[in-house]
Amino acid sequence: MTAPKVLISDKMDPKAAAIFAERGIHVDVITGKTRDELIAMIGAYDGLAIRSATKVTADVLAAAANLKVVGRAGIGVDNVDIPAASKRGVIVMNTPFGNSITTAEHAIAMMFALARQIPEANALTQAGKWPKNDFMGVELTSKTLGLIGCGNIGSIVAERALGLRMKVVAFDPFLTPERAIELGVEKADLDTLLAKADFITLHTPLTDQTRNILSAENIAKAKKGVRIINCARGGLIDEAALKEALDSGHVAGAALDVFATEPPPADHPLFGTPNFICTPHLGASTDEAQVNVAIQVAEQISDYLLTGGITNALNVPSLSAEEAPKLRPYMSLAEKLGSLVGQLAHDNLTTISIEVEGAAAELNLKPITAAVLTGLMRRYSDSVNMVNAPHLARERGLDVREVRHDRDGDYHTLVRVTVATEAGDRSVAGTLFSNGDPRLVEMFGIKVEADLDGHMLYIVNEDAPGFIGRIGTTLGDAGLNIGTFHLGRRAAGGEAVLLLSLDSPLPEPLLWQICQLPGVKTVKGLKF
Repeated sequence: MTAPKVLISDKMDPKAAAIFAERGIHVDVITGKTRDELIAMIGAYDGLAIRSATKVTADVLAAAANLKVVGRAGIGVDNVDIPAASKRGVIVMNTPFGNSITTAEHAIAMMFALARQIPEANALTQAGKWPKNDFMGVELTSKTLGLIGCGNIGSIVAERALGLRMKVVAFDPFLTPERAIELGVEKADLDTLLAKADFITLHTPLTDQTRNILSAENIAKAKKGVRIINCARGGLIDEAALKEALDSGHVAGAALDVFATEPPPADHPLFGTPNFICTPHLGASTDEAQVNVAIQVAEQISDYLLTGGITNALNVPSLSAEEAPKLRPYMSLAEKLGSLVGQLAHDNLTTISIEVEGAAAELNLKPITAAVLTGLMRRYSDSVNMVNAPHLARERGLDVREVRHDRDGDYHTLVRVTVATEAGDRSVAGTLFSNGDPRLVEMFGIKVEADLDGHMLYIVNEDAPGFIGRIGTTLGDAGLNIGTFHLGRRAAGGEAVLLLSLDSPLPEPLLWQICQLPGVKTVKGLKF
């Protein structure tokens, strides 16, 4: 088996390359390349490890014929076109925990610097002056800190602020009341936070919903004399509005580690503004953080390429290296069931339900669902995989439902896939044998036990004497050899289902010929 190839295209701690090499992955460290140079070389690689300099655009992804995963050593992925990556089936990962403490500490440091005007006092003192009476700071104790974003980094900032005896108010749509109580913060809407906060610090990604979240309108709603810190992403604050608020005194001070355009132009309007301080995107710039994110991105990419483990992915459900071996047989079963129902349901699909019971109900359901959608979406695209299948399903307006059943059934573990069509529901179910082999056990309400592999022939017919003989003769006369034979029926003399595995594909004229046999209702050639 050929070793996977990974390109490290940005400057990164050498430990990243060492980890790839130790795990048997071929790694090239080639930094500083232009967009065109990257496009010319990216096709040879299975993985790409980046920081913020490399721009993984749609054009780069289009040239990346073998690329399976992009790993960002850091939190922000503004430099990766995630929708384009999803469409091409490329996993995008980041390392949200490697520099969390570093970034949180930088935000706290900026808050202290604002409160005590440290940069200005330092500059004048070193210039030979003694401006002791020119600087009057404020204490942090008993002040209210407003957190816009209370995820991984925001929660660390909250913990540090509470240790400083500050009150903390948090705005985050994803913050549950239970988590707020656990952290010791007050959960509030944005307007409430703006009205209460003496200091505001931002810890949210840059999205369409968060862009300019501190707009001119929202800055005007803030308490007069507020101090604002942003060590998250540029673009969260309307910088022109911030300049006006600083000039008017409505905002008493601001500290930015990030800008909408980086590096900012030398004539940026905020530069030189009283009570404004800034740093050149240093939030993650500690020795510990640089080592941590490099190690993490190398381990995450290696896990995926070698074992299928998925950690900190932004466009596909996570699947730990420990979970992957246990889930892999279920994902194989789920993909086959999705493929089967996709090949047999001719009408437009509106809803798909993935139900699990028994041992399957105790597992991480997201990868199983993604595998079902992978099999189902193959009716529309040959290049579908677990990354882009959910995206294709959303594009087609498919309503995806997941159901866990806490009950005992006929099998120790069961996965059922049901699609709603204009003609009614179509359902198939499968289980795993003790050796992990997937097996179909029910098809459209008819009990049947069958492998799902290779080329198969599906027939719905009237249960009558002589039918099996006629099918065998027809296939034999055409030179087709039957591998396995599976039969199920609702009741004697009723409707029966026949699944045959064949050693070669079924020619279209032979399908038509089988359709003419007495008692045949439906015939379909299948491929797994």
